[in-house]
Amino acid sequence: MRELRVASFHVRATAAQSARWKQASEAEGFASVGAWVACAVDSYLKARARAGAPIPLAWRRGRFAVLLEDREAMVYGHVSPPFAAFRGDGTGRQRRYANVYRLVYLPTRRVLATLRYFHDCKALAADLARRWVREEIPGSVEA
Repeated sequence: MRELRVASFHVRATAAQSARWKQASEAEGFASVGAWVACAVDSYLKARARAGAPIPLAWRRGRFAVLLEDREAMVYGHVSPPFAAFRGDGTGRQRRYANVYRLVYLPTRRVLATLRYFHDCKALAADLARRWVREEIPGSVEA
């Protein structure tokens, strides 16, 4: 059986928004406004994906594990689960002036692509996330 991971968010609303959200969640049979908001946000992201818009990914700096040519290593780079990117070669050596970035799928720790620029990694990750939401690519993006 898969373990269910839960995240919590705090959402601010005006009194008018709060009243509308409570009415909408009750009308649609949700136990709480939070459950209704989660469903509404998922629907919004799926609509963006159907429209061809990229899925917004929030990138930050951090360390992560990656499977390299000969071993597994911890590297430092940019992370936006379920993706990450680092500058370096296939052996894990990170050089400040390395010529390529490697896009990594974090659940498997495998390198998906080697690209010239970090913005290309971000664009490919957003496109893959959009395609997974639209179910054009088998499998799912897991955080």
